[in-house]
Amino acid sequence: MAANKIIFGAGCFWGVEAAFRRIKGVSGVTCGYSGGHTDNPTYTAVCTSTTGHIEVVMVEYDPAEVVFETLLDSFWSCHNPTTPDRQGPDIGTQYRSTIFFFTPEQEIAAKESKHKLQTSGRWHNPIVTKILPAGQFYIAEEYHQNYFSKHGIH
Repeated sequence: MAANKIIFGAGCFWGVEAAFRRIKGVSGVTCGYSGGHTDNPTYTAVCTSTTGHIEVVMVEYDPAEVVFETLLDSFWSCHNPTTPDRQGPDIGTQYRSTIFFFTPEQEIAAKESKHKLQTSGRWHNPIVTKILPAGQFYIAEEYHQNYFSKHGIH
């Protein structure tokens, strides 16, 4: 069976990538850019906030090994979804919180998950995460892939 995929934007893609690589049933995680309006963006261009792109990870997973809700839980846990255009010290539109879905089922699950989190009381500020149809995904430069592992960061 082919792997399913989903794209998450949750701040700098290095930590997000590392979080998803640890999940059993995830067969691949690729750092990239999505949601923008220019073709073939570079990291340098994305960091100017002029391309409209978000730093994202494309997660490939086997639904027989991991339920989609587990991926959503990891997404919500690896960043602060209430801070627009910011994650920790990283500030810029490329850090906005976004879920890019590929199927109607993913869209429904993501929206339900967001609503459940918003009403849970975990966050006092509104969740600003956008849930949008997946569009063009551009793979980030090789030095961004598996960054933490390449640099001995655990």
